[in-house]
Amino acid sequence: MAESMAGLHRSHRCTELSEANIGENVTVMGWVQKSRNKGGIIFTDLRDRSGILQIIFEEADCGTEYFEKAAKLRAEFVIAVEGRVEARSGAVNEKLQTGKIEVRAKTLRILAESEVPPFPIEENSKTKEDLRFKYRYLDLRRPDLQKNLMIRSKIAQVTRQFFAQNGFLEVETPTLIKSTPEGARDYLVPSRTYPGEFYALPQSPQLLKQLLMVAGYDRYFQLARCYRDEDLRADRQPEFTQIDMELSFVDVDDVIDVNERFLKTLFKEVLGLDIPTPIQRMTWKECMERFGSDKPDLRFGMELHNVSDVVKNSEFAVFKGALENGGSVRGINAEGQGDMPRKKIDALVEFAKGYGAKGLAWMAVKEDGSVKSSFAKFMTEEETAALVAAMDGKPGDLLLFAADRDKIVFSVLGALRLELARQMDLLKKDDFRFLWVTEFPLFEWSDEEERYVAMHHPFTMPMEEDWHLIDSDPGAVRAKAYDITLNGNEIGGGSVRIHQSDIQEKMLEVLGFTPEKAEQQFGFLLNAFKYGVPPHAGLAYGLDRVVMLMVGADSIRDVIAFPKVKDASCLMMEAPSWVDVKQLDELGIQVKPEEA
Repeated sequence: MAESMAGLHRSHRCTELSEANIGENVTVMGWVQKSRNKGGIIFTDLRDRSGILQIIFEEADCGTEYFEKAAKLRAEFVIAVEGRVEARSGAVNEKLQTGKIEVRAKTLRILAESEVPPFPIEENSKTKEDLRFKYRYLDLRRPDLQKNLMIRSKIAQVTRQFFAQNGFLEVETPTLIKSTPEGARDYLVPSRTYPGEFYALPQSPQLLKQLLMVAGYDRYFQLARCYRDEDLRADRQPEFTQIDMELSFVDVDDVIDVNERFLKTLFKEVLGLDIPTPIQRMTWKECMERFGSDKPDLRFGMELHNVSDVVKNSEFAVFKGALENGGSVRGINAEGQGDMPRKKIDALVEFAKGYGAKGLAWMAVKEDGSVKSSFAKFMTEEETAALVAAMDGKPGDLLLFAADRDKIVFSVLGALRLELARQMDLLKKDDFRFLWVTEFPLFEWSDEEERYVAMHHPFTMPMEEDWHLIDSDPGAVRAKAYDITLNGNEIGGGSVRIHQSDIQEKMLEVLGFTPEKAEQQFGFLLNAFKYGVPPHAGLAYGLDRVVMLMVGADSIRDVIAFPKVKDASCLMMEAPSWVDVKQLDELGIQVKPEEA
């Protein structure tokens, strides 16, 4: 039967005790990790969020009542222990922070009993994710997850402190807003008082923080909850947190300066690491040409080589066809992989097809300098030698080629580069390589919608020197946009915003908005722009992704207390769920049954 803790007061968390406390009487509370009865002595490992502490029960010290009670302890019982801190009577446990001490118990209270948990509460659990998420409150007891969430809390504290010290005001923006569907799908919330009308949950506070700049608040930040109804991946969730900011009277360099100082402070305060600044910058075009990605991982080389000129006279139909259709032929050199088994090369070919490739051409440079190739019969010896040279190929290297439209070639080789790095164990989680990616295209063509769409969002300022191309060649217009990337992940993105009404209206026109549609969706912003708008810019980090990379987790689900699974459901709360017809009637909503 559970006991009260009346009259008791916890004096320390488990790992707050050390050799300095030897001889002190203390009161500790927590969960039983395990308990071992050795006959006349019971060893119990007590766990709280700080770590583990060994408790010793001997009848001579605690009396028969408490000793017999200790004999009933099982994993996950919640207990309170009064006792005396002593040096370990047995061997020191170097794996534990408290491995040199133990608490000799005088009293014991069982505050709550526990059923046998459905899986062990231990670090690096091998239990299937679905079961862990169903019992997430138990999963969250695991020390590795608790450490992740404590580091997340520290990151939030340092963030607030830094921005407050740098003149930013923390302002909360609403989470029931107007739907402005340009990009990912909104989560919609029906209104009871306005039947048939809906709020949307914000995908970001973008327009609201711009209005705060119009209102003269100069520097704003917020740890903002955001929502996107989109397909999930390891680094995506339907609800997430942004470190959001906006600044007035600034340009690109000002935003970058503040954020380099922020990142330097964050990594020093949380991980004790010195991040070199200034952080390297690279244009979007250079990133794509060199790495096939606008968020390149700089922890390894394996850069792309454009060999279009080298193979332009080749009779190999794959190369020839790509070039005739305005595409390119590019390759990467997997150094030292020339002896890769054909089965693994075939697996890489299938991998490439998953990114739009029709196939993958390859050359293996053997140790004797000879070349084995998937397209050898279409190449002369001279052409083969020239191609190997253009790829900086050496004996023992594997050369892989993609030929198609640039967009597909970049997608294929950018992904292949990362896959090879994983296979070659080149990705070290404690090696942090930052990069600013700048000068993104303002627009990108959507084959699905058959129109230009904003690469970032419709409120991004074009580069002044490209504005004259807005009508004749929109795809060539560069944006005053910038992303901060870390180890192949975009952790933050932002831009200088449009603050002139005429440019904003033109931008919306190019994106296919009629004046009526623009007024319907963004009228409140366009009206505000009539009343004196300061030049402004901003940036937002994905907090979940930042934490994931800082702690070395494989998924943001490991740094979020109660994450959703891939179908956006919560296994623990069984959400989403059906609601009462009465609730729907109040909202004027009728659920249409699925057709059989």
